[in-house]
Amino acid sequence: MQHVELRDVNKRFGTFDAIKHLSLGIEKGQFCALLGPSGCGKSTLLRMIAGLEEVTAGDIFINGDNVTDTPPAKRKIAMVFQSYALYPHMTVRQNIGFSLSIAHAPKEFADKRIAEVAKMLQLEQLLDRKPAQLSGGQRQRVAIGRSLVREPEVFLFDEPLSNLDAMLRVQMRLELAKLHKDLDSTMIYVTHDQVEAMTLADKIVVLDSGEISQVGTPLELYNNPANRFVASFIGSPGMNFLPVTASGMDGLNATLGLNGGTPIIVQTKTPLGKSAPMGLEMGLRPEHIHVTSPDDGTAVLKGNVSIVEQLGNSTILYVDTAAGQFVVEEDGAIGTKSGDNVGLVLDRKNIHVFGSGGLTV
Repeated sequence: MQHVELRDVNKRFGTFDAIKHLSLGIEKGQFCALLGPSGCGKSTLLRMIAGLEEVTAGDIFINGDNVTDTPPAKRKIAMVFQSYALYPHMTVRQNIGFSLSIAHAPKEFADKRIAEVAKMLQLEQLLDRKPAQLSGGQRQRVAIGRSLVREPEVFLFDEPLSNLDAMLRVQMRLELAKLHKDLDSTMIYVTHDQVEAMTLADKIVVLDSGEISQVGTPLELYNNPANRFVASFIGSPGMNFLPVTASGMDGLNATLGLNGGTPIIVQTKTPLGKSAPMGLEMGLRPEHIHVTSPDDGTAVLKGNVSIVEQLGNSTILYVDTAAGQFVVEEDGAIGTKSGDNVGLVLDRKNIHVFGSGGLTV
């Protein structure tokens, strides 16, 4: 049985369908990320699970119970928002234990739970401080602690790290991953940052315009995207896309032609048929392209390096060719400079082919 299940859920604002007849199951103990660009419906979907948005059609189940019309306070969920939403006049202790005080929990029980949560989140030394005396990361931990103290069935996170600086985001990602491992609780996490989704989640749901584009593990989505949208959204730097022509189709084998390049034989996931389809694109990730001498016989294309970004552990090259611009990720010590003429070797095993509708073929 799924711990959280959505059955044919729809959300309409006036004449606009924000969520379009979406069905999804999340198992107990899973860390599920809802990933997509702004406006794709991920926060709306999370708010529907929380009971903060009314469901236009369909049903939502938590632990087997239909909670579609159940008030948020009775759904046994806890939600951490993008803003910390802490009470400025209360101490950390009072903020964490606020829901227990509202529920008139016995003081001994409340003190014990607050102490347990504070220890888990390394907040013991901060319990008597107020939010204004805390850093951004500490405030976010207090917001998480306020959710933990209730021992909910499901944790819901709505872009909780987006207000933090880069270093704090990395630190908080590690803390959230450790928290999930320690609690073994079901967590649903909304983000537009694919790095957060890839590093935290064991299941990613990629949303596009209120619909599910693909569901899978991080590596499944990275290595086997179902369509161009997923391929473009997962991975940093992003996948290269270039128009190609196809000829010599033989079952799953097809010969792809790039403008100004040597034809290459690749294996598609579905037979292309005998006639050459139109509107094909080749997709290849930057780490699956390597620069070589322009005279190297293994090079498929020749080009000129226009920009070099040295990141220390890696170097990003922007190479202009007759077929278009390639983004190449190489070792940090490669030594290639802007203005160099290079050849490009393509890893054929990792080439993706997308049809005119954007689906992987």
